[in-house]
Amino acid sequence: MDATRPVTFPLTSKVPGWIPERSVTASTPSKRPRTGSDGTWTPDSGLAMEDPESSSVPNALSSSPALDSRSPGTTDVSSDAASLDAQHRPPTSDQRDGQRENSARRRRSVQVIIEESDRKGNYTVTADDPEFREIMRSRIEREAAKLSGRSGSRFRSLVLTRQFTTFDRQNPRGAQSPFHGFFTLFWLAMALMLIKVAAQNYKDQGSIFGRAEIWHMMVDHDLLVLLITDGLMALSTGFGFLLQKAIASGYLFWSRSGWLIQSIWQAFFTGGLIWFCFYRDWSWTHTVFIVLHNFVMVMKQHSYAFYNGYMSQVRRRIVLLEQKYKQLEKMEANDSPSSAASGAHALLATGNADSSPPNATNRRQSFGPKHSTNFSNEESEIATMMKAIEAGEPLDAEQIQAFALVIKTEIAVLEEELRGNCSTTSNTYPRNLTLGNFIDWMWLPTLVYDLEYPRQEKRSWTYILEKTAATLGVIWIMIIVSQAYLYPVVIETVRHKQAGMTLDERWKEFPWVLSDMIFPMLLEYMLAWYVIWECVLNVLAELTSFADRGFYGDWWNSTSWDQFAREWNRPVHNFLLRHVYHSSISAFRLSKTSATFMTFFLSAVIHELLMFCIFKKVRGYLFALQLLQVPLAMLSKTRLMKNQETLGNIVFWFGIFLGPSLIASLYLIV
Repeated sequence: MDATRPVTFPLTSKVPGWIPERSVTASTPSKRPRTGSDGTWTPDSGLAMEDPESSSVPNALSSSPALDSRSPGTTDVSSDAASLDAQHRPPTSDQRDGQRENSARRRRSVQVIIEESDRKGNYTVTADDPEFREIMRSRIEREAAKLSGRSGSRFRSLVLTRQFTTFDRQNPRGAQSPFHGFFTLFWLAMALMLIKVAAQNYKDQGSIFGRAEIWHMMVDHDLLVLLITDGLMALSTGFGFLLQKAIASGYLFWSRSGWLIQSIWQAFFTGGLIWFCFYRDWSWTHTVFIVLHNFVMVMKQHSYAFYNGYMSQVRRRIVLLEQKYKQLEKMEANDSPSSAASGAHALLATGNADSSPPNATNRRQSFGPKHSTNFSNEESEIATMMKAIEAGEPLDAEQIQAFALVIKTEIAVLEEELRGNCSTTSNTYPRNLTLGNFIDWMWLPTLVYDLEYPRQEKRSWTYILEKTAATLGVIWIMIIVSQAYLYPVVIETVRHKQAGMTLDERWKEFPWVLSDMIFPMLLEYMLAWYVIWECVLNVLAELTSFADRGFYGDWWNSTSWDQFAREWNRPVHNFLLRHVYHSSISAFRLSKTSATFMTFFLSAVIHELLMFCIFKKVRGYLFALQLLQVPLAMLSKTRLMKNQETLGNIVFWFGIFLGPSLIASLYLIV
């Protein structure tokens, strides 16, 4: 893959023929604009972006640059010798002040190319600016929600894009970053540190590897059992696939027993694994690996089951509507009007009777929930019509025509819902319920199930080997750091407890334990993040040709803890956003504030559960610190901290610097 290739993503319409002209308003020439030698294009001055809903959009959009007519790297050179001499003459102080003022007012250009793809209604936007991509992503989500009638949907549609991770060599922005040298410096420092540790080990113990207690802890005890357990755990996830096949075949109903069976299975899946960890008395290395992998598989199973379960309800609603439509066709017009006429006329008042079903999707407010299959308990206009048809009430010709139009419109909207984000109908529900699709989903580096994902045309085995080697190398560095700087502190603290030191005596050692662990724990924290989100996920992405590799954002620039929660781990954030936050609002009618607290609360419980598995005791330290992020996030929005980006980033890094060592020290001391 060419490292200089711009990042592209498709703008796919859910309504045939829809062009997202409201997302980007551009005056472009009839021919494709000229491009430079590197394949990029600087737009003309006539190209501009605008948001139709507001003249000024906050945050990223409000600070987005206007598009200049010239590339910022272009310099005009006059042919006149005097002018040329004037250009090289040192500027006066007034000229320098004016240049600084103009530079402050000048906004950088954003390079964007919009091209029509092979598929009708699909367009490709080429842009390497992250702010622009984020603006487009959010705007497309809003447009898609309006045009497909999804504003009240149970599941939030995510717009996936073709992008690379920040530190990936394929990312042109990463290679051209002015901070790229610091990335090189970091790994050079790691190499020198390893040489220093190896030399010290050879001096003290006659071997560059030292005693290697952590390595022996990993490989000497139950390694084969661990691998077999992990394989069986992966195979057992097929239970969710079989359950969805049974639901699609009509043997079970998701709204009745399906969701309950799935929830019980997930509890057993996690609880059984944790019990087995305690039964085998595994070390913390085995426990961390297997429990984290279990959490990932639970989230994948949950997303797969609840997405397809919702789709099964939508499909069942279509079947019920089709039955009522056939029943309506057999009815004869009656001169006596029915009491249900008011419902039909209310719908016709908001939508033209001559409108086609796709155009009527914007008028769906009174049609009822898309997943509802119980018209007797549903309170909506269409439910009133279904009850009238079921009861055999007399309908005149106008009412029959109105009822037929409404039912056909609702069926068209629901069929579009079943299509999801598919560009074709080959993978729509229930055609997606195949073993191949399920296996592919379990390998994809995402936790949010969808019917279609952006894919690469081919995979690079050289890249896979490179990232695999990086994974093994970083894990080796983590073992060395743990062995040299953390293991002695942990062993000494455990010996104090086993020697009978009282809690007060151990508390006196707490500051020294904390100070000894601060730097190595911070380093382990950073390396663990890098090996998972930069190395492992990119290997899985390349193996599956998964193109959306936005696994993290620039969390190191976070100015608040809610921003950190969004950027640190985007796969989990997207899962919590869809299946906890939005599901809490739609299913339990929680407010946005309550749903936010519920999301943080569930995340805190899961983190504390991991600490329980590692230390085999419940203390609640990590749980409390996780929930502390909620008031801290609220504090960042107050007048005291708002717009104080440097101060906010200092507070954030202070928490990252102190947090891991503080938690580890507390669990060891108490």
